[in-house]
Order: sequence, then C-alpha cells, then structure tokens
Amino acid sequence: MSIEVRRAMPPASRRRREDDSGWRKRRPLTANPSGNLRAISYHAPMRALILFVTLFPLLMSCSRMPRELVLSGPTMGTTYTVKVAGTPATIDADAIRREIDAVLASTDIEMSTYRSDSAISRFNAAASTDWIEVPASLAKVVAVSREISERSGGAFDITIAPLIAAWGFGPSGEPASLPGEAEIAALRERMGYELLDVRLAPPALRKRHPELTIDVNGVAPGYAVDVRAERFLALGVRDFMIDIGGEVLARGRNARGEVWRIAVERPIDDIPAPFEVIQLDNASVTTSGEYRHYFERDGVRYSHTIDPRSGHPIESYGSVCIFGDSSLVIDAWATVLNVLGPDAGIELAEREGIAVMYVIARNGELSAKRSSAWSEAMR
Repeated sequence: MSIEVRRAMPPASRRRREDDSGWRKRRPLTANPSGNLRAISYHAPMRALILFVTLFPLLMSCSRMPRELVLSGPTMGTTYTVKVAGTPATIDADAIRREIDAVLASTDIEMSTYRSDSAISRFNAAASTDWIEVPASLAKVVAVSREISERSGGAFDITIAPLIAAWGFGPSGEPASLPGEAEIAALRERMGYELLDVRLAPPALRKRHPELTIDVNGVAPGYAVDVRAERFLALGVRDFMIDIGGEVLARGRNARGEVWRIAVERPIDDIPAPFEVIQLDNASVTTSGEYRHYFERDGVRYSHTIDPRSGHPIESYGSVCIFGDSSLVIDAWATVLNVLGPDAGIELAEREGIAVMYVIARNGELSAKRSSAWSEAMR
C-alpha cells in the first residue's frame, strides 16, 4: 500500500495572490484519477491545506482498476476536481461538465468582486442606502454570513476588505508601511456587518453606510460546492467527491466501494504530511490556518487572517478543521474558529454544536483539541 502526498504550492510563496480572473489565488490542485484520496489545497483567503492520500495496491492490474470519472479545471482563482464513481455507461460526463460550468459561470457573474459587471461589484459601487436588488444566491450567501457574524460576536465579517488590503493581503500586495491605529480606526468607520441588511424575498441588500463594500471570496467556494452537489443529485449521480480549492464534499462511495477518506495536514512549514485521516460520507470538510500564508517584517509574522474585532492580524497557532453538512456554513465557521483560536473556539463550538478539530503547533510539537461534536462524528 502506498501513501502519496502532493504539495500544492512551494512554501516560499507566503502571500495572497490574485489571478487574472480576480478571485483570490488559491493553492492549485493536482488530480490523481486512480486514488480514492488525493491532495487538495487550502481554502483562500484563509484555508490550511487538507490532503487527500492515495491508497491503492501497487500490483493492481489495469483490468481490475475501478471505473471513475475525473474532471478538473480552473475556477475562482484556484482549481476544482470532481470525481464520480461508476462505469462510463452510467455516467453522463457531458451533463456533469455542463453543470460544473454553469455553476462556475453563475457564481462568477454574481460574486466576483473583480468583475465590474458582477452583482456584488454593482452593489459595492452604489452609494445608495436604499434596497438594491441582487440574485437570490448572493442574498443567501450574505444572509448566512451575517447570521454567523452575529452568532460569533463579529469574529466573521464580509465587510472588512479595506482592512485586508491595508495589511497587504489585497490586490496591491504587501504595503510599504503597516497601518497605524488611526488608519485602522478610519477604515472601521465604514465597515461592519451591522451596517449591512439582507432580504431574501425579494432578494436585496441595503447599506447603512454609503461606502460599505462586501467581499464573499471566503465563502463563495463553499456555496459553489453545495450547489454542484445539488445539481449532481438532480442528475441521479449519487457517488461523488467535489473539491474546490480545499472545500470538499463527498457523498456515497468511491470507485472501490469505500467511504471517501481525507487526511488533515500537519500545520508545520515545509512538511506536507498527514496529521489525521478522516472518513467523509454525505458531509463536507474544510480547514483554516496561517502557517503558509503570511509575510514577515522586522522579525514579526503577519497573518493573512484579520480579526474584524480588532482590525489586526491574528496570531498563528496551527490549523482548524471543521466537519459538517453544508460547505457554505462550515466555510464561514472555519474563519470564525481560526480567529478565536483553540480556547475560545472550542467554547463556541461546544455551544453551537460544531464538529471541529484544532491542530496546535508549539515548539515543533503537535497536539489536537477536539469538540464533542467532532469526537462523536468520527466514531
């Protein structure tokens, strides 16, 4: 039995990047059609690496290799990989590809902040404080985001893009000088989830400050994973795995009739090795972490994750992995728990019933801290 771990990007690349599409660059993915577990990237803007590990008998003959459709390509500044178990006669590859492309196109025109004609860009450009009609999908993503902002005490906030840019993790890259308290305070006057209203029927958003802007890059991949899964189920596809830049959802069984399995990476620089392998059946998983996405100045490491409550980057501790039913929801909670850290994060997870595992790196040693819901889900 072999175990293959593939690094997605060299560790020398420490800062957020942008691709030509305008979506924040995520660690690229490499597909391995023969395996039931494979390497996947972390979810930008704040996702730590999850690894799929390929496990298969080395001497398996070609005639005994399981049938599996594998599709992959670029999307939202990263790549996607879809695996569907079954024989060619039972899989309509063209229909699956069309559904993938349709979800990508709709998500791009609705939620990309770098397309001037997107729904979110039109909302951001408007100075009006009246209700502005938006697609139902964008209203749903904002509604989920705002609810989690409230439930987390503001540890998650889709209005903090100006702060992210000020700290050097936006399109302009690392700043010549770090923002001072006066600049942070000035930026925070025109941001905050409390300044954003959402209505689902008819779908619309409203600003309480004319300069408020929103950025859903951190949760849009999770939404896209959920929608793709719904489309596949509508096509009658029951056994599949969807990965968009580290947001992973799996249903049914893989090509060998086994439960899909993934390995959570050790959150230590330059060591792409698994920390723990988990099974994934009719569920989603994602991680968040800082150990490869930062810049250093004068001996101080600045994380790409900004705490909306303070306006400053968080301190790195390792990574956090979340398991749940909805990729969109756990996307947002991953950011929350990353911001809170292991102690306050586990307290919130116990209160909210969140299945989470913190992998803590201290002095080169690793330890784990798990919520009750995680331990129960992994039994």
